[in-house]
Amino acid sequence: MLGRGCDQQLGGLTVRVRRTRRAALLGASLVCASALTACAPASSANTVNLYSAPEENLQQNVDRCNAESGGRYNIVYHKLPRDADGQREQMVRRLAAGDRGLDILYLDVTWVAEFAEAKWIREWTGQDKADVERGTLQGPLETATWNGKLYAAPKNTNVQLLWYRKDLVPEPPETWEEMISTAQRLKQEGKPHWISLTGAQYEGVYVHFNTLVESAGGRVVSDDGRSAVVDEGAVRALQALRDLGTAGVTSASMNNAKEDDARQEFETGQSAFELNWPFVYASMQEKEPELAAKVGWARMPGLQPGVPSKSTIGGANYAVSSFSTKPDLSFEAAKCLRNPESQKFSALNDGVPPTIESVYADPEIAAEYPMRDTILEALKDPGVRPITPAAQNVSTVLSKLLSPIGEIDPQPTAERMRTEVQNALESKGVMP
Repeated sequence: MLGRGCDQQLGGLTVRVRRTRRAALLGASLVCASALTACAPASSANTVNLYSAPEENLQQNVDRCNAESGGRYNIVYHKLPRDADGQREQMVRRLAAGDRGLDILYLDVTWVAEFAEAKWIREWTGQDKADVERGTLQGPLETATWNGKLYAAPKNTNVQLLWYRKDLVPEPPETWEEMISTAQRLKQEGKPHWISLTGAQYEGVYVHFNTLVESAGGRVVSDDGRSAVVDEGAVRALQALRDLGTAGVTSASMNNAKEDDARQEFETGQSAFELNWPFVYASMQEKEPELAAKVGWARMPGLQPGVPSKSTIGGANYAVSSFSTKPDLSFEAAKCLRNPESQKFSALNDGVPPTIESVYADPEIAAEYPMRDTILEALKDPGVRPITPAAQNVSTVLSKLLSPIGEIDPQPTAERMRTEVQNALESKGVMP
């Protein structure tokens, strides 16, 4: 999901994966990108229409599942736009109209509660639910759950890491404060010292804030997703962001930087640290191999020594439309599209990390994902963005209040957040 989709769309972790993903991002054609309503899905009795973000090699998983079904179903892959907002908008408009042409839906991890509350997607129950929950990491399952019920099957996940220059910093900083002070020392020594991150006014800065809030044990929204909280943990997170924004260790363009901007900035060699998704490592291997040899990785820095961070997870889930005329076939097909074989294939070829823990033990995954143990460690103790039907509105409000981070005034900003987040939670609209 660049924005909400950065972690899904830019998840490649190796040179081979990165090249594949770049080709997908640059060259994948969009089917009915301007108006999905103009599409006429196949109407045969066994057709299951999948609406998903573009992935260059997803069709191969589709073909394998169709072959393995023995003719019970035939999945037809319809590509949504590349950007997360376009994906959500087109599905929302069709579902709000009760369109029966959608069967399996690719949902960003922040959309499940919204779609479930609107009764646009079906609950996973019985054996289907058991099949999905078996072996799936708890964090991704949490993103697929609303009001204690499972409404989606986790397809892929992702988590940000701290990337650091081993030639400048022998050991990664454990805390946010240590990272900033180390960068300031490097600056005084005339060495590369920038901390590269996504500071632009969009989902990327919200992701960093949520990581800090979760790491502090704080809350912005109540557990039931209905009320604004913005507690002392959230205030500590605001203070940490402000400290970074005023420390003099970021580039002049930090407040406009998104994921790929932060990646490019780190690749110039002027940064000591980067907070970003794992796609950056493959890019370094391809474009700056000498730099890549000097780079290490670790969990994101926390807020207090001895207490690990809780990095915000991303990813995507498969849901079944409430208006599907073939729900049984859709559940069966969705399970195949996210089973261990499918997740391994997508991890190796499209760079989207698995949600099923056992896939990480596969020797091919180990060879292609050198940082897989660190990713898995973070995924087992993750931060999850507030789960609420108003997630879209909350994201917009928070992104605005957090930018630019150097102008955050922790207590007044927190007070304003309580008011504006509560207004966002009470919004009745779901249309863009």
